[in-house]
Amino acid sequence: MSDFHGVKYDATSNATRYCSVTGLWDLSNYQNCTHITTVNKTCNEFDPFSWDIKCSAYATSIIYYIGYTISLITLILAVIVFLNFKELRCLRNTIHINLFLTYILWIFLWILTLTLQMFTGSSTVGCVLSAIFLHYFMLTNFFWMMVEGLYLYMLVVQTFSGDNIRFNLYFIIGWCFPSVFVGFWTIFKAFATDFDSENVRQMEDITTTLSTTETESRLVCSWMRESNIDWIIQGPACAVLIINLIFLVRIMWVLITKLRSANTVETRQYRKASKALLVLIPLLGITYLVVIAGPNEGFESHIFAILRAVLLSIQGLSVSMFYCFLNSEVRQALKHRFHRLRDSRNLSASNSIRSRRYTMSKDYSPRSRTESIRTTQEYTVIVRMTEL
Repeated sequence: MSDFHGVKYDATSNATRYCSVTGLWDLSNYQNCTHITTVNKTCNEFDPFSWDIKCSAYATSIIYYIGYTISLITLILAVIVFLNFKELRCLRNTIHINLFLTYILWIFLWILTLTLQMFTGSSTVGCVLSAIFLHYFMLTNFFWMMVEGLYLYMLVVQTFSGDNIRFNLYFIIGWCFPSVFVGFWTIFKAFATDFDSENVRQMEDITTTLSTTETESRLVCSWMRESNIDWIIQGPACAVLIINLIFLVRIMWVLITKLRSANTVETRQYRKASKALLVLIPLLGITYLVVIAGPNEGFESHIFAILRAVLLSIQGLSVSMFYCFLNSEVRQALKHRFHRLRDSRNLSASNSIRSRRYTMSKDYSPRSRTESIRTTQEYTVIVRMTEL
């Protein structure tokens, strides 16, 4: 470990660039660089006390991959359910569908972008497009969380139906507002991003000493690098979380007040309030506030990073489970559809049996008592022959 102004850092995996006595910079040396997904031998054992930054990053990336994949599957199934049942079509579920779509698009682009950077490197065009759309769908996800909070606030706190607000307003808030911020972010990012020929020449020189695969794995999309310009997107996202926190406090206050006024047991009141809070936290994105800050060093930082990866990656799963698969209306609709399919299948099977019986009785029924006796005798003879 090296020390710079009291800050400890690992100097074994950094690029170096020396300034000669003449004041000219040498080419950067990337020999010691390792990709973020390169696994150290010590990472193979589940011992967070011996992990370094690379091990922690590898573990969290695996968790994100698994959690996002599970969330993506459940969200797609939830959207299919909402779109295929007419009895579930209402403003509330329409808002849920739009929120689920932002999760789906964001997660899909996250997985696609990271996969392309890991295995194919990053071209300028692909880098720019993936960065723009990834940030756009991320911000739309936050704004549709705010739409969910606004709808519940109008429904619970303002004591009149949220359906009185037209869906067009929610659509503008959820899909149009984020495009304004992402547009400004794109403009400033384009001016701030350095695509000078010197860096390109340096990377070309590196290819002479490194293999193609190693070189591509070290390429990092410049549009994905963190900078102060990212606050153009992070600022509105933080504002949305604060607004949703206010919505949550107001909604829970009204809910607890109504529960206290009802003639129910106190423990049952607390149980209902806790259940409502648990359901609203992932819907309004309060999970981000829970893991917004944590320890940066030591064993605690690794545990916090893993916990953060788990909570954020399964947020889509939590929302789809609470508001689709565990919802009483959805379960009733699914049960009704299942019963209808079962009844129609039984009815078709019954009709098929009846038709078969009618055909047999029509084609093979004995025309006389003598023919019936002859048929019975022939059948008896055949049975005896098989027994022999």
